[in-house]
Amino acid sequence: MNRIEADRARFREIVRGRIRADLGRYLSTTELIARQGEHAVSVPVPQIELPRFEFAASEDDGVGQGPAARGERSAESGDGRPGEGAAGEVPGQHAIEVEVELEELAEMLGRELGLPRIEPRGKRNLEAEGARYSGLRSRGPDSLRHARRSFDAALRRTIASGQWDPKNPRVVPERDDLRFRAGKPAPRPQSSAVVFHMMDVSGSMGREQKEIVRIEAFWIDTWLRSQYRNLEVVYIVHDAVAKIVDHDTFFHLRESGGTRISSAYELCLQQIRERFPNDDWNVYPFHYSDGDNWSARDTERCVELLKQDLLPRVNQFCYGQVRSAYGSGQFKKDLDLALGTDPRVVTANVSDRGEVMGAIRAFLGSGR
Repeated sequence: MNRIEADRARFREIVRGRIRADLGRYLSTTELIARQGEHAVSVPVPQIELPRFEFAASEDDGVGQGPAARGERSAESGDGRPGEGAAGEVPGQHAIEVEVELEELAEMLGRELGLPRIEPRGKRNLEAEGARYSGLRSRGPDSLRHARRSFDAALRRTIASGQWDPKNPRVVPERDDLRFRAGKPAPRPQSSAVVFHMMDVSGSMGREQKEIVRIEAFWIDTWLRSQYRNLEVVYIVHDAVAKIVDHDTFFHLRESGGTRISSAYELCLQQIRERFPNDDWNVYPFHYSDGDNWSARDTERCVELLKQDLLPRVNQFCYGQVRSAYGSGQFKKDLDLALGTDPRVVTANVSDRGEVMGAIRAFLGSGR
């Protein structure tokens, strides 16, 4: 069994090496999101073949015989591109599904992007009931028997009863001498965080823009879940009006109205005040848009909300601007001009999926 377990461990390490090598590709696709479970994700990796010897047939003339020049592809092998060309008889590549814990996936992400661990800010720790075996009792299971305390009780009883003989120092514990560890309630700090994902769902935000947001949100949540014991996620969508929705609605809703970004910030602030006070929670608002806002006056309102109300209550505010054929991209310029020197504000441009990795590194790289 030990050899089998060692072989399995070695195989798992090889598989995880393949995942780490392809992590950049997973960071720009939705391949993992559809396979996500509560605590793990199913990762497709190319099938791994164990090495083996193949013996040539006796009628072969030898290696390298024939009219082809060195480096030319064999006519039987095809051009190697999957899904192209005529039907053939050569077997194709197969993928296997490997289940990876989300915490392990977060560790790979942190190593790939060089992300620092997050230190909870201020008093944002909730107390959870725990238990410590710091007490004793006279009854309990054998697994909790305290050997030293049981011997001490038996020794005291032997001496007190006059049975102790220095020439023959024997101590025979009786049932009443046994002592067992007992648990006592002990509240312990338990870090908690809330993530607000806010997205513009007006007509200028198309399907590709939402897929980019979906990829970013998945990896952001994966990393933050590895940093906090409790993580709540709140999804807010907005056009001219903001509202709270569930996960599926967030990524598939599309409205045709205008855009008033301040409505999302006002709703986020309301939720923080009513449900997630910053003395108890680490707060992370993320906003995604193509940069169009209803008016310059509303942008001024957004900056005012951030300066006076949101930034004093959050660990960090992040704005990701996705490229759209209809978006002006002006909102990021206004934010950078007004709040570009504040370390609690991070903005990033995401023109396409290839820039998702850089945006995630910018959002999570400060360790706030």
